[in-house]
This record gives sequence, structure tokens and C-alpha cells, in this order.
Amino acid sequence: MTAPTRVSAPTRTAADLIRAEEPVVAHNYHPLPVVVARAEGTWVEDVEGRRYLDMLAGYSALNFGHRHPALIEAAHRQLDQLTLTSRAFHNDRLAGFAERLAELTGLDMVLPMNTGAEAVESAVKVARKWAYDVKGVPDGQATIVVAAENFHGRTTTIVSFSTDETARSGFGPFTPGFRIVPYDDLAALEEAVDETTAAVLIEPIQGEAGVVIPSPGYLAGVRELTRREGCLFIADEIQSGLGRTGRTFAVEHEDVVPDMLLLGKALGGGIVPVSAVVARREVLGVLHPGEHGSTFGGNPLAAAVGTAVIDLLKTGEFQRRAAELGVVLRDGLAELAGNGVVGFRARGLWAGVDIDPAIGTGREISERLMREGILVKDTHGSTIRLAPPLTITAQELRSALATLKRVLAS
Repeated sequence: MTAPTRVSAPTRTAADLIRAEEPVVAHNYHPLPVVVARAEGTWVEDVEGRRYLDMLAGYSALNFGHRHPALIEAAHRQLDQLTLTSRAFHNDRLAGFAERLAELTGLDMVLPMNTGAEAVESAVKVARKWAYDVKGVPDGQATIVVAAENFHGRTTTIVSFSTDETARSGFGPFTPGFRIVPYDDLAALEEAVDETTAAVLIEPIQGEAGVVIPSPGYLAGVRELTRREGCLFIADEIQSGLGRTGRTFAVEHEDVVPDMLLLGKALGGGIVPVSAVVARREVLGVLHPGEHGSTFGGNPLAAAVGTAVIDLLKTGEFQRRAAELGVVLRDGLAELAGNGVVGFRARGLWAGVDIDPAIGTGREISERLMREGILVKDTHGSTIRLAPPLTITAQELRSALATLKRVLAS
């Protein structure tokens, strides 16, 4: 008896797959109409074989490019050994990961989580617990000061202190205990801090807002103010950290060490979700068994990949590349000022580019670039964000800038 002939299912086109998502995938995103099937380094390929230069890098989750060999090897090796234990038991990878991450940050203790939003939520809990146990704030009265136009995630508590009405509208009632002040305004920050303040939580560079870089001295001022007023400085480096700006952490541009660093995205190497709260011992030491947790936080696979990421960063290669190629990016954007670009902000391999509204919205420019083989993402109307993998070459970067120039002129 012969075996039946196997008939393979017809290949679905990009248009087929996009249509297939419509009735079954929640509409919480509005992605560009490209369907990625394969990727390597700085390039992705869609289901029909078209290649694109990735100039977004998963909002910094792919700082080391797609499928970096050292990270893939670490993941494969761990997959053959152990993937998950839960924190009900110890595993043989967590200690090494935490030791290396503490050393990289110059801080003492690590709380491993999974997503960036989990890291922020965890930091909020830790800061409040610290305020009650250490600072002596009366129970239930702790406040946290945040900046307007922030982006720290989309959970209920986090959108409670967002100023983005798209993220907030329809999701109340909101969590109390937050005070919102303008970003890059030390006077407003000082006025908002009082004896109930547990922490000041800010992004050293505001990513979703359009790569907004604070004035020189702002981060150092936040550090001095929080130290003087006896509250914590929490730096959300989930997008800005791990090499993106030309330093390991964006706070290093002002030689600042916060009380808590929030890390994520690139910490998982583009393979698994990994995040962490890293802090001084007297801060994270307020947590006791049963008060906080995560089934997957600190799992062996995540710890193995995270350790490999730290090993890459310890070479300094990626920070140097971001700093050196950041000059190419900044100079290229400067040439476009007045020629379709009305403003831009750049640090390292990260830029927010404000497009002349007469030429098109950020979404329209992103779609035009996509048709030319370049992938970027819009934000806030006419702004696009550029954040390529730190493995991009100077030639690839210049080619992307030339394409942007051509698109703006067309």
C-alpha cells in the first residue's frame, strides 16, 4: 500500500494574511502593511521575498539585530537543558545573570520580570513599600512624581499617569497617587515633591514622545533633588538603555546613578521577553516572600539569553558603534533640515524626526519608506522614529538617509 500524497497548503500572500488577521486579532495596533517572515541582522524579508532594512529594531528590543549568532547560540544551548522552573525552585542560570546585571549597572540587587510594563509596575510597588517601611510615609499616602508625555507601558496603573488620551480614554477609574509635571522642568519637579513623595519616575530620554532629549543638567538635577528630598530616582531605561544612545545607559551622559534602573526590550536579545528592576540593596530589600512575583520572571531561558546580552555589552563594541554611527545619523538629518524636515532630536542611534506636515503625516512617510524598502514607525502626527539595530553599517545607514531624502522630495 502506497503512502498518500501530501498536498501542501497554498502559500498565503501578505494581503491574504493581513485580511486573515482582521476578524481574529484585537485591533490594538495599526501596523504597516508588511508581513515579515524571515530576518537576519539588520534586514527582514516578507512572505513574498521582498527585503527591508529595519530602522526600528523593535523599539530597541533588537539592539543587537535579528538573530545575533551569540544570542541564538545561548538560546539553543539552554533549550537543550532547561527552560522553566518557576521561582518555586532555584535554577542554575539566575544567579549568574543577576550578578552580571548588578555589575553592569553598578547597583546591588535584581528583580527579574518579563515585560517592560511589569518592570514599571514592580518599581511602583517597590517605591511605595520603601516609602512606608523606610521613609515613614503614612500608609496609603505615598505619591510618585512623573513627567507629562511619558510612556511607561499600557497597564491600568501606568495609563493612570499617562497624558496620552488615546491610552487613557475608556479605561478608568484610574489608580491614584501620581503627580504629573512637565518634562525637563526642574522647578516644577521641585514644587511637586513633598514629604509623601516615594519616587520620581522618568525616562532619561522620552521615546514614544518622539525621542525628546532633556536639557543638559536635567538628569543630574533630578538626582540631586531626589537625594536632597529623601526620595528615590527611578530611571526607565527600557528603550534608552543597553547601548542605544552610545552609552550603556542614557543616564551615563550626565554621570548619574539612579536608585532604580528599569530595563527590558534589548535585555531579551530579540528572542524572549526579559525585564528587570535593578536597585540598591536597601531599596529592593523591602520585598519579602509572597509580596511580589512572576511565574516566568528569572526563568532559565531568559537568564541565559540575558547573560549573553550582558556579555555583548561588556565588550563596549555596541556602545561605540552607536556613538560613532550616531554622528552619521545626526549629520545626515541635519542635511535634511529645511528640506522636508522641520526638526529632529538624536542621541546615538536614536532619532525623532519631525516631518513638514505639508509633505505628509508620519504614517504616510512611513508607508512611502516601506515601499522603498525601509521600515520606520510614526508617532505623534508628523514625527517618525529611527532606531536601527546597533549592528547597522555606515553604508546601510547612509543608504536609509538617502532614501528618506528621496521620499521627502518626491
